[in-house]
Amino acid sequence: MKRGFASDNNAPVHPLIMDALQRANDGHCIAYGDDLYTSRAVEKIKEIFGTSSEVFFVFTGTAANVLGLTAATRPFNSIVCAETAHIHTDECGAPERFTGCKILSIPTGNGKITPAQVTKHLHGFGFEHHSQPGVVSITQATELGTLYTLQEIKELAELAHANGLLLHVDGARLANAAVALSCSFGDMITGTGADILSFGGTKNGLMYGEAIVFLNSQLAENFKYIRKQGMQLASKMRYIAAQFDAYLTNDLWKSLAEHANAMARLLAQEVAKIPGIQITQPVQANGVFAILPPEIIPQLQKEYFFYVWDEMRSEVRWMCSWDTTEEDVLRFTEILSKAMESRK
Repeated sequence: MKRGFASDNNAPVHPLIMDALQRANDGHCIAYGDDLYTSRAVEKIKEIFGTSSEVFFVFTGTAANVLGLTAATRPFNSIVCAETAHIHTDECGAPERFTGCKILSIPTGNGKITPAQVTKHLHGFGFEHHSQPGVVSITQATELGTLYTLQEIKELAELAHANGLLLHVDGARLANAAVALSCSFGDMITGTGADILSFGGTKNGLMYGEAIVFLNSQLAENFKYIRKQGMQLASKMRYIAAQFDAYLTNDLWKSLAEHANAMARLLAQEVAKIPGIQITQPVQANGVFAILPPEIIPQLQKEYFFYVWDEMRSEVRWMCSWDTTEEDVLRFTEILSKAMESRK
């Protein structure tokens, strides 16, 4: 299948990750995580986020978000997030169904929420007729490709903690954010005071699998039961763990994310040369959002598939991946330029 700009989920598995899977596919291992591959990967993640953190592997990003939030809430709680958040728009109501919590979404033009916006939802404490605010959830990088600074994350964590809430970070594209901000995972999560992380790698070269990281080990006290009830306890966990082991070896995660981000910057740079196209968001990670004339979109999609983000605005999303090439970008923008010229 031809490379496109639809989603970094569409990219193949990186060869070094595939090699790690092949090496793990040798002989018998104790099931359900009692194996060398899992213990080694967990130790690497704990080295990054702190020895007091607790790490649990699951199959999908939705599971990481939902089960992590389940561990941190009671059904009478509410979860505050951006209106663009994956937990609000793209998880088929799974957070509400499995946590029982009310999602309180905040309108945002750039995918980010601010302490002032969150504060408006911090009321009704102790009032039995209102859901009780329990968690603030942010996405880094956001669904619109923008980034929270470390200071912004810290301020949200401090606000949450001052009001008895926790801060959850959906890190499906955490690697893209870290390289863009020139910081470590630990600086971005442990250093800012976040409490729960959904640590993703599927969008950056892994085959499947996510890690839930509890920065406070007390939050994980009964999580092994929550994971099992959530149908996310992998019997052959070594295959998830082996991927994370390779991903975190020699900063593989970093080189893959750096390349994807660079291709997005190149794409934005080339698109900016074409009159009549409006880039709608700062290009900070590996996504480019732009408004196009609606009549040229189907024509372009036949050449390089991508998704329409907002049909009402004719806004599209172009995602770059670890395997996107400069040739892909230049060829696509050439086709885009010709399509725009043909409208004159």
